[in-house]
Amino acid sequence: METLLKVKSLSKRYGSKQALDQVSFEIGMGKIIGLLGPNGSGKSTMMQVIAGLTPATAGEVSVMGKPVGLETKKLISYMPDRPMTESWMKVKDAVAFYKDFYADFDGEKAREMLDFMNLDEKSSVSALSKGMNERLQLTLALSRQVNLYLLDEPIGGVDPVARGKILDAIVRFYSEDSSLVICTHLVRDMERIFDEVMFLNNGSITLHEEVEDLRIKHGRSVDEMFKEVFGE
Repeated sequence: METLLKVKSLSKRYGSKQALDQVSFEIGMGKIIGLLGPNGSGKSTMMQVIAGLTPATAGEVSVMGKPVGLETKKLISYMPDRPMTESWMKVKDAVAFYKDFYADFDGEKAREMLDFMNLDEKSSVSALSKGMNERLQLTLALSRQVNLYLLDEPIGGVDPVARGKILDAIVRFYSEDSSLVICTHLVRDMERIFDEVMFLNNGSITLHEEVEDLRIKHGRSVDEMFKEVFGE
């Protein structure tokens, strides 16, 4: 298995707070990985370090063998848990902005996704519901042709009926030679699309396993394991 993302002895401190503590793992291609843990466990910090937005205090992170930096920004698409669009934009403006900003943006794929997500290009971003806005952010993130997608709470504000639609979009529109790392607290809703899961607690990885192995070995679903480990 070719290594897509390699994290070695990664630590991150904010003053006296240790957000990440000696985290090491590897991810191959063609995987959807759930990054799971309670609030404050370091999930968003880890996403930001991998995306090259926050410098690590110690350790190494590489994507396709390249250390995180300017070179890897072309290999990663990051969807933060806050919208990346401006309120004055219409949906088509947001797409045009991404197309101008990212050479790897696939306009054809974006149009296909907008259609799949029932998003009207003429709609004003400020008029979208939280759930529709998340559909837009996901469309923008997945329409880039990159190797690694980092999605932070992609369905946090979406009603349960619409969640299935978004999960179907994630599976349908990501490419087999790339991987996704998805940070979520909606474990039960999302576990059906995960190939692997990582549990992050107090800045450390406490479990990293393939979902099928986890079910065979422990006889439990990911959601049941999560509740057992974290008491949620």
